[in-house]
Amino acid sequence: MSRLLLISPAFHGYWRSIAQAFTDLGYDVTAHPYDGGTKIERVRRKVRYQIPERLGLATDAQQRRCISERTASIVRRVRPDRLLVIKGDLLDAQFWDEFGPIPSVLWLYDELRRTLHDDASLAPYRAIASYSHDDVASLSGALRSVAYVPLAFDQRTVVTPRQTNEIVFVGARYPRRAQLLVDLSDRGIPVRAYGQDWSSHPVDMVRTYRYRPAGVPAARTLARAAAYDVMAGAPATLNIHGDQDGFTMRTFEAGGIGAVHLVDRPDVQEFYEPGREVAVFENDDELADLSRRAINDAAWGDGLRNAARKRTLAEHTFTHRARSLETLWG
Repeated sequence: MSRLLLISPAFHGYWRSIAQAFTDLGYDVTAHPYDGGTKIERVRRKVRYQIPERLGLATDAQQRRCISERTASIVRRVRPDRLLVIKGDLLDAQFWDEFGPIPSVLWLYDELRRTLHDDASLAPYRAIASYSHDDVASLSGALRSVAYVPLAFDQRTVVTPRQTNEIVFVGARYPRRAQLLVDLSDRGIPVRAYGQDWSSHPVDMVRTYRYRPAGVPAARTLARAAAYDVMAGAPATLNIHGDQDGFTMRTFEAGGIGAVHLVDRPDVQEFYEPGREVAVFENDDELADLSRRAINDAAWGDGLRNAARKRTLAEHTFTHRARSLETLWG
């Protein structure tokens, strides 16, 4: 049994899904969420590094050094046969020097331009996988394997739909997202946004340095399981991208949990059939029309739900992605 060390951000606990997928493929997996830890450790890191950095009193190099030292010690302890790093842009040379000859793959779930990676931080990896077609094209030609590996859904997810008559959005608040939700609300379409960027709770207002409400009905951040319940029980859930060329995890989660998925990118046809498995909108009016239909035509919505879930389980689970990634170790 090959020993695999998975090194990943703690981000929403996705590392657990990835670890389980490789376990299912027969690997002996050790997982290390490099920016995770206990609640006390997270608070300490925020006070010691993140707040001072925001105030211009420190640099991210201090936090990277601490994370890299701890992660390098995990490599020494586990002595893996293979290494999979997710994103990994908070790891510095101290970590890269440690894994040297270990077959290593980096999987990026964000565009390179949004990360701290540079040529030096990418060089140690035997192979790089990305959810971005553009980044795969830009990385090709170097002395390494490069592959397109999109994101996925955890097929073990158990969902208990929380019924509502509102169109829902779960995620960060960006200008285009805010504009679309405000427009739906102004048209009299019931909507609700979830997340600290939207919430008017005093704690969330302080955390996000806001002094004004979001302008739409909103609620606090949901745990991932609770978010799935809300999305699955709503007439529809929104998937609104920014200037990404990759498709977010939400693309596959919406299909996997059996939500009615309204997405703003026609090129989603790479994964799902528009009109049968997802509904695509390209402007405010189309989104409003689809939202009204989702609220008023349950049969139409159920058709999308069932078809998207079937397609997701057949093609877009973390187990499918694990099989793609394991080919890159060579």
